[in-house]
Amino acid sequence: MRFEVYVAEWKEGQRHLSPSSVRHLESLLQHHLLPALASRRMDSFDHKVVEGFIRSMERNGVGLATQSNAFDKLKTVLLDAHRLGLYEESPIEGVKAPQYDPSRAVIPSPSELREIRSASDDVFRLVADMMSGCGLRNGEALAVNVRNIVADDVYRVREQVNQTTGDYAPLKHRKKGQYRDVPLPARVKATIDSFVEKYGVVDEYLLRNPKDPSGAFSLHVLQNRWRRIKADEKVVIPEGMTLYGFRHFFASNCLSHGIPITDVAEWMGHKSIEVTFKTYRHLMPGSIGTAAKILDMGLAA
Repeated sequence: MRFEVYVAEWKEGQRHLSPSSVRHLESLLQHHLLPALASRRMDSFDHKVVEGFIRSMERNGVGLATQSNAFDKLKTVLLDAHRLGLYEESPIEGVKAPQYDPSRAVIPSPSELREIRSASDDVFRLVADMMSGCGLRNGEALAVNVRNIVADDVYRVREQVNQTTGDYAPLKHRKKGQYRDVPLPARVKATIDSFVEKYGVVDEYLLRNPKDPSGAFSLHVLQNRWRRIKADEKVVIPEGMTLYGFRHFFASNCLSHGIPITDVAEWMGHKSIEVTFKTYRHLMPGSIGTAAKILDMGLAA
């Protein structure tokens, strides 16, 4: 059986997936897995084939997050085949999965963040503040809504602007109606209040499509504004920084001030704390030596 045939049958059994997860799966299959592996016979997979697939993504400049997602899907399919007895040994045994490189998480310093904010317009500044101050993903920041301010210092993240459809959708890794509460710093609330006073709201949303106020604000438009800020070169932007650098700043700000990583993981909406730990471990203060001294103080008390 060819990989594409096996995957088609396997996909029929994934009835538990949400619509957004199905779209994500189909995107990975269409753009990464099937172009490389569609015609390969299932009984020909071993660790060399899987490692070759990872190397091909690296050569093609596929982003590390996408590499990791594509590998996870391939791993799931092959483990399913292994469970059914197709392989004596798992084809992914000994394969080193794509690892997130902390050096790729380019994080602006507080002074750089202030400069970037000063060089942007009110819309971009609002999004940057929601990401760097509350830890929102860019799609979540585009769905900022005044009804989500459930307390002076708490913002309730209920939805996002889906990158594929351009419409409002449930949160990543969440079902419709699920939410997460995040800290709302006073400076971010002041940005929201100032924006509402200046521009008003539409159905309680702060941001709408500039050409069609009945629709959501486009992530494409946000990306264009980010490119213009970088092209203007009016302020220094760390080399390699992306829009996600604002969200990385939130994690850095939390962890460097001793906020527990379990809280940070929950606020950022990570599926598991392993994602947070793998991505931001290098930002956590302390060391084994420091821990030994602290523990010794307790033992001596």
